[in-house]
Amino acid sequence: MSLDMRSRCERCGAALDDGGLAFICSYECTFCATCARDMDLTCPNCGGELVARPRRPSGEDAVSV
Repeated sequence: MSLDMRSRCERCGAALDDGGLAFICSYECTFCATCARDMDLTCPNCGGELVARPRRPSGEDAVSV
């Protein structure tokens, strides 16, 4: 099962690139770096820790699923 790479911050609506910096909780709630810092790296939905979302490779390094 792969991550649902959401394209927008759930708090401010900022665009998030697959290869850019974003933060997620264990339920995959997704936030931009600014909002994650403003929330002290704590998910407002579940109270869990927000961590950097893995970046998905592109081009030749991408894995076919």
